[in-house]
Amino acid sequence: MTPTLLSRLEQYYDAVPRAGGARAEDFGPLTLFVREGAGWPYYARPALGSTGAGTADVERVLARQRQLGIPQAFEWVAETSPWLRAPVEAAGLRVHAHPLMVLEPPAPRLPAHPEVRLLDADDELLTAAVTVPRLAFADPGTAVGATGPAELAVAMADPDAEAHRRAVAERLTSGRTALAAAVRDGVVLASGQYNPVGDVAEVAGIGTLPSARRQGLALAVTAALVEDALARGARTVFLSAGDEAVARVYARVGFRTVATALIAEPAADGEPAGA
Repeated sequence: MTPTLLSRLEQYYDAVPRAGGARAEDFGPLTLFVREGAGWPYYARPALGSTGAGTADVERVLARQRQLGIPQAFEWVAETSPWLRAPVEAAGLRVHAHPLMVLEPPAPRLPAHPEVRLLDADDELLTAAVTVPRLAFADPGTAVGATGPAELAVAMADPDAEAHRRAVAERLTSGRTALAAAVRDGVVLASGQYNPVGDVAEVAGIGTLPSARRQGLALAVTAALVEDALARGARTVFLSAGDEAVARVYARVGFRTVATALIAEPAADGEPAGA
């Protein structure tokens, strides 16, 4: 991964929460992004140009996250900020590593999938489309699971689902997000989005209803998002894969691993800190 590309991604990581209306709180070498309103919560990450942070810096951010009642989470790129892992682990967080992948031109173009389409802010399936990834991430991996349309219907009735729909609808209207979904017989089986800032776009939130896995739907959704991002002028398209197995799927659309995205969160009960 070239320094120029690393720098472009760092600029994006700093800009996208701000473009999404997040409040940025300054903690010296670290920045905490706090979402205003509904939607996926943000995280803390190295401030642009940071060259080091200590455990005390991390603990100050964690205290603020607890005060605000938001997830105690940090995200960063290992190759850009290798100094952050040690203080994060010393503060008791568990670090998870994910392949950071960038679309490598000329990317292979998959045929359009007949069940995949882009959704707009007024689409009646938008609530389902923003809910499917939540169910997918609650049952991670690529194996077929039990969660299906019945569980999706229950999850959609949660007030949080409607609040999330409104937040995504606003971003779709403003052009800060594009969303695609695989729909069969009126049921959303997979969905995902990309978020553009300038000519950089991150594909994120790709999820398949566990009962519908291993049908190529996540790949088809990703391909549709890539096509749309490129058509709208994106020069750099990237994503973070869940694990190496998922990375191999994204490689079929032309993504290659260039670095490591790290996410730190509190360890589960009985789980040791560190990777």
